[in-house]
Amino acid sequence: MREKIKNTFNEIFEENGNERYFFSPGRVNLIGEHTDYNGGNVFPCALSFGTYGVIRLREDEKVKMYSSNFHDVGVIEFSLNDLKYEKMHDWVNYPKGVIDVMKKRGYNINKGFEVVIYGNIPNGSGLSSSASLELLIAVMMDSLFNFNINRIDLVKFSQEAENNFVGVNCGIMDQFAIGMGKENNAILLDCNTLKYNYCPIELKDEILVIANTNKRRGLADSKYNERRSECEKALEELKVKLNINSLGELTIEEFENNKDLINDDIRRKRAKHAVYENQRTLMAKDALESRDLVTFGKLMNESHISLRDDYEVTGLELDTLVELAWNHSGVLGARMTGAGFGGCTVALVKKDSVDDFIKKVGQGYKNKIGYEASFYIAEIGNGTREI
Repeated sequence: MREKIKNTFNEIFEENGNERYFFSPGRVNLIGEHTDYNGGNVFPCALSFGTYGVIRLREDEKVKMYSSNFHDVGVIEFSLNDLKYEKMHDWVNYPKGVIDVMKKRGYNINKGFEVVIYGNIPNGSGLSSSASLELLIAVMMDSLFNFNINRIDLVKFSQEAENNFVGVNCGIMDQFAIGMGKENNAILLDCNTLKYNYCPIELKDEILVIANTNKRRGLADSKYNERRSECEKALEELKVKLNINSLGELTIEEFENNKDLINDDIRRKRAKHAVYENQRTLMAKDALESRDLVTFGKLMNESHISLRDDYEVTGLELDTLVELAWNHSGVLGARMTGAGFGGCTVALVKKDSVDDFIKKVGQGYKNKIGYEASFYIAEIGNGTREI
């Protein structure tokens, strides 16, 4: 892959030997969906595929960026002195946002640069291509300008860029998993406090398989904001009696004893998911640490059912993939992952059943939906880094 982006860089900008190469992974969340902005726990891991970049500093303040994924857009150019969101700049608004945040924090990015990007995360899959790109740029800036910024601060800068510059109201999970990923480990992250623990994933006879519905998540942004608002309203209703700052602080028992404070059936269902999913995530971490993969798989299944019935963010394509997986004898558990309404599922599959799983689930999906799903073996890798 390094040779591929090197050759592209040579074609676009011409090589002079001062280039540096970086990689930023995608991420998959094993369990703990729509809990991050509710102050709960998530359990993601970084993937072995992601976003590659080659960069070279300039002597002026111009930035020139090219992506092999959007070759028809061509080279996009802007100045470090004119960092504003521009729709015509498309994907480059994510890097611009990161640079803008860092400069406003006092980091002296005083030289422009040339960059070529190539990502092998499927766009619209829910495996976090935007956060991967943000961390790539943040780590590039930190390395090239010798800032020595704490990695968690780079994670926060990247989230801030997406929230305030791009205008997507995401939680911090994606950036955290990508920036802090560790090979063969998932991360239990408390999104309320940013306390985290690495949890080794020792899969000897099993493997994680990601299936992409290949449906672009057209509803995801509007429904995401709607669900977030519903949870915020439910929290305000609970706070009339309870001294809490987030739904993630509640145990299942506390929620059940106080759920009648929520004056709307829909909001009650949304809050139930946030509370129960948070507790499932903690139980899943314990199950994985004790290598109780049967329980881990069962919790994955329960997570999907809650996302389908209480949070209502799945849809025909995701439900079809998950139900086909549940009906396969080699599957211990399966669920949607990401925001929903398209994107991906993740399944825990016995290694000797993987080929049959992909064949049968793939065929069943095509028969019902009318087009093919894509399948990826999820190897768990390290976070963003120079290569």
